[in-house]
Amino acid sequence: MRRTPIVLALLGALALSGCSSGGGGGESGSPPPATAAQAGDGRYAVITHAAAGDSFWDVVKNGAEAAGKQYGVTVSYQGDDDPARQSQLIDQAVSEKVDGIVVSMANPDALKESIGKAVAAKIPVVTINSGADSSKEFGALTHVGQSEDVAGRGAGEQLKAAGVTKLLCVIHEAGNVGLDQRCKGAEETLGGTVERLQVNVSNLADVTSKVAAKLQTDQQVNGVLALNPAVAVAARDAIRDAGSQAKLATFDLSADVVSAINDGEILFAVDQQQYLQGYLPITFLTLYKSNLNTVGGGLPVNTGPGFVTKDNAAQVAELAEAGTR
Repeated sequence: MRRTPIVLALLGALALSGCSSGGGGGESGSPPPATAAQAGDGRYAVITHAAAGDSFWDVVKNGAEAAGKQYGVTVSYQGDDDPARQSQLIDQAVSEKVDGIVVSMANPDALKESIGKAVAAKIPVVTINSGADSSKEFGALTHVGQSEDVAGRGAGEQLKAAGVTKLLCVIHEAGNVGLDQRCKGAEETLGGTVERLQVNVSNLADVTSKVAAKLQTDQQVNGVLALNPAVAVAARDAIRDAGSQAKLATFDLSADVVSAINDGEILFAVDQQQYLQGYLPITFLTLYKSNLNTVGGGLPVNTGPGFVTKDNAAQVAELAEAGTR
């Protein structure tokens, strides 16, 4: 699996951070153990709120599995967009006495009890992607992701600069607090009207139909913000079908999104580098198991936001094809 420069830089920084005097590095002052031979046979469960067919989470899985291979540990990945079933997966991991749990919290309240059981069982937890505000409260070691408010405000600023005055913000998962934060952030900086449209990411044909219908009935909408790469592609088709001139932007990357940016069909993508949301938690849990290292100092570890535009899309196109961006 290809490693991006930021991953290598972060890993180098982590290794160097363990070289302080008196820090348990032994007489030789060697960095903290994080190699496959030293990490032991750790078992880590990655449990996300991924919906079926959502390619975003494939990249998270790729990152987690790449880290597992590097450190010689076992990584199991499961996703379910039903909070009740996601809680059951956490409970199952606790009963199996895994060495660590990585969990995304689109609906933190629904997962609080199960995460509490993991913490009570002294199983370290790292939260990712969604639910940053609840991570510390629930007892997680740290949170890995992006600030959805900040990312939303950045998207709103760019859309405003592109001339958008009425924006359709397409929400693809009901009850996901992070998605609503993105829309609110965009609303704060756009300076125009933001209207939300609820769709189902598991039915992309219906997404295209609903977005096209909205554009046809309300021709004042001159901007569409998708919050998912598959939804972005469906929205692109909707804009074409409706004969609309609305400008399109999205959160997150896929090979199709990068291609559409290159072709001028999508203005930009907000990139939270989800590969890191899989890779870094396994790194952190391995370091915690082998050397009791913690990362973040009580604050989230940010993986974004960055912006992919036509100016730099070609540079990440190959990486997106490889499943690491």
